[in-house]
Amino acid sequence: MRKIQITFVLLALAALFGCDNKPVELRMATPISPVDREIAQDFSDLMASNESVTIQLALQPQSDESAIASLLAGDVDIALIPNNMKFQAEIATVMPFYPTVLHIGYKVGRNASTAVNLIKGATVYAGEEGSASRQVFEQIIKGLKLSTSDFSYAASPFMTRDTGTQDVFVIFAPISPDRLEPFPDVRLFSIGSPDDIGRGSTIDAATMLNPEFEAFVIPEGIYDTATPGPVVTVAVDMLLVARRDLDEAVVYDLVQQISGLRPAMASRKPGLLQRTSAELDASRSTFILHPGLVAYMQRDAPSVYERYSGIAEVVVTLLIALASALIAGMKIYRIRRKNRIDVFYSEAISIRDSVTESSRREEKKTAVQQLGDLQTRAFDMLVNERLAADESFRIFITLSNDIIHRLESN
Repeated sequence: MRKIQITFVLLALAALFGCDNKPVELRMATPISPVDREIAQDFSDLMASNESVTIQLALQPQSDESAIASLLAGDVDIALIPNNMKFQAEIATVMPFYPTVLHIGYKVGRNASTAVNLIKGATVYAGEEGSASRQVFEQIIKGLKLSTSDFSYAASPFMTRDTGTQDVFVIFAPISPDRLEPFPDVRLFSIGSPDDIGRGSTIDAATMLNPEFEAFVIPEGIYDTATPGPVVTVAVDMLLVARRDLDEAVVYDLVQQISGLRPAMASRKPGLLQRTSAELDASRSTFILHPGLVAYMQRDAPSVYERYSGIAEVVVTLLIALASALIAGMKIYRIRRKNRIDVFYSEAISIRDSVTESSRREEKKTAVQQLGDLQTRAFDMLVNERLAADESFRIFITLSNDIIHRLESN
């Protein structure tokens, strides 16, 4: 019977620990962009075998604004959101996932001498309504003092074989050398030259007015004929975000697992997870940093004890030195007091030795008077704390009284 009970307890414990080891499944919003959706799917696949956190993509693709709404409603736990979205207090950054680069492309033969000539009269694909690409394009046309009557929006992406390329496309997408291979008649528009960066040019104005943007140079030849020279543009981080109230320990494990997946993700899509959590600048994130991310970033930070141990050692050393100096000072002080009482010993003995049995009575009386004066001086110094009322002082008083008694009895 006892063996059966023990077996039952062991099975119960095994079941309990087995339940505790079950990975946490996080629901992730599915991006509407095909490129971002493919990255999200790769991420979910790589996390499928994880022992602590797994990712389940939502069935319905969502725009950036819709994904944020789903996060706030609690329908999903995490989402990929561009860093230029509006701040939401209840959403926190988990990790910068990859930079999305602004690609402004056009058909070969189109007048691209200026941005105005490029856009005027063109059919433009600028992403879905409310997307980062559309928002940036709207800023561009506003800066160029153009209106929607100067061009027309295309409903479908330029990257389809059925519709071919539009006159102009404006999209945010990660760098992928094979993306433009089916479209040899496309060129990318450059916002100035690389030498213009940091010299107060248009690209500097764009990054100053939009701090979440960074100046970015697409190197020559990355897109073969589409980039016959370097292309200056801007990039914005695609952030993995979560609800602010998502468990800190879960986010910590998620960030840890993502960091370990960097080589695998980069092999599938170059440029993914370029920045580590330690390189994340909080001032560049639209959203606050999740406490789980902060905890992971500070995992190697010294503890309070380690941080202040050096100072504590110096303080302790100074205290020991001060105590040693104080003890040494007390010893010197006592020695000086001892040296003073020794003078009284010497004078008392000298007075005693100066009087013999054959000395006259007047000489003995004078000696008694000298010993009384000596005691008075000793008591004065005792009152003024230049002598210590210790055993040495009592010995002196006893000695001097004995001498006085002997002289007076003779």
